[in-house]
Amino acid sequence: MRRSLPPVASKVSDTLIARGHHGVILTQPQPTHTAADAAHALGVEIGAITKSLVFLLDDDPVLLLVSGAHQVDLDHTGQRLEGTLTRAPAAMVRQVTGQPVGGVAPVGHPINLPTFIDTALARHSELWAAGGHPNTMFRTTFGELVRITAGLAIDVD
Repeated sequence: MRRSLPPVASKVSDTLIARGHHGVILTQPQPTHTAADAAHALGVEIGAITKSLVFLLDDDPVLLLVSGAHQVDLDHTGQRLEGTLTRAPAAMVRQVTGQPVGGVAPVGHPINLPTFIDTALARHSELWAAGGHPNTMFRTTFGELVRITAGLAIDVD
């Protein structure tokens, strides 16, 4: 029996397809709220997991796609982006992405978020990112991630 995707993950899949990705989103039996959970469920290195994190750059929301092996250095990354970087509150994350924290995808948001991609992700031939819901994931590559998000590659740590 085929399970359907949650509506938010279907929107992510549609967005992926519209941007030239195959749009296949896998549903895990258990939620993969953290990069460690996702890496364990998929049997991959934690660095190949793409965390989609919303921050405020000064007062404007931005999306950082970060290797699961990294934490964002707020001061260092803020300087690179020429502003003050702070974590966005959970309510704002939900508002600007339309997706729950722990399942935020790199695409499929109701607004276009300026997107910055951790250069460390380029070290992996295959990447995995959340599909818009806490137990959904999709496979991609660094080059494809840059293309489908129109993101800018930066060092975040």
